[in-house]
Amino acid sequence: MNYTLHQLQVFLKVTQTLSVTRAAEELFLTQPAVSIQLRNFQDQFEIPLTEIIKKRLYVTDFGKEIAIAAENILNEVHAINYKTVAFKGKLSGRLKLSVVSTGKYVIPYYLSDFLKLHNEIELEMDVNNKVKVVKALKNNEIDFALVSVLPKDLDIESEVLIENKLHLVGNSNVIQVTKKNFLTLFSSAPLLSRELGSATRIAMEEYIIKQKIEPKMKITLTSNEAVKQAVIAGIGISIMPVIGLKNELDNGSLILLPANGLPIITSWRLIWLKGKKMSPVAKSFLEYITNNKETIRENHFAWINNY
Repeated sequence: MNYTLHQLQVFLKVTQTLSVTRAAEELFLTQPAVSIQLRNFQDQFEIPLTEIIKKRLYVTDFGKEIAIAAENILNEVHAINYKTVAFKGKLSGRLKLSVVSTGKYVIPYYLSDFLKLHNEIELEMDVNNKVKVVKALKNNEIDFALVSVLPKDLDIESEVLIENKLHLVGNSNVIQVTKKNFLTLFSSAPLLSRELGSATRIAMEEYIIKQKIEPKMKITLTSNEAVKQAVIAGIGISIMPVIGLKNELDNGSLILLPANGLPIITSWRLIWLKGKKMSPVAKSFLEYITNNKETIRENHFAWINNY
């Protein structure tokens, strides 16, 4: 057999995404290039690795075994590369993070200078909803997760980064309604929310139940950015984390609406499994966070205190 590391990488990505198109996007290759590498890799085996049924790609049982072997081989190659760099006295390795969707407004500021200090580190960061982030942590697929609500069924440790505030948000056209009674706003404007599994949606639903609110209509959108743009356009109102609204609050395209029981206040936390054996890179990142979080908070997030 004469398969290459590149073919292993392509095959593994195809098995992970179950899509030649998505594999090509994540590997920054063209779709034909991925198809050719996949076919050349398959030609070295007498047993099918994948199959197409009704235009859907499936990995055969044999293919799943080869995918596990491919991942192990690629991990060993990465380890060799890291050891080579480490021998030169530099910190190297892979840092794996999973971040809840709104956390994308937070985590870059805690990564930027750390990655500049250690430019041999590889970063893998997945941005997803809370359910999928917690699942990745539970399965020990990552070093750290960034969440605003702690999972209840995991034994974890955490480091608090900054405060998280959720406010009722609308555009300037709705402020007149709230001057009379904020409850009338919920009966006159659709309530925009995130998808199931989102921590923001969970907080919103708990708030509605507690306040005995019956919204006129609920509209579900799959990202904070989509909710924000819909609120700006006047489609409805929403309860949202302030962390992703700075520019809109500054320019007046969004306003915080007065409402009983708001803001909801939690904390953005970096969490990891208790007792986890951390890699040198993970240990170094946690140490960096512990030593620099106050400075990062002051330099980049002091504005939150105004709301």
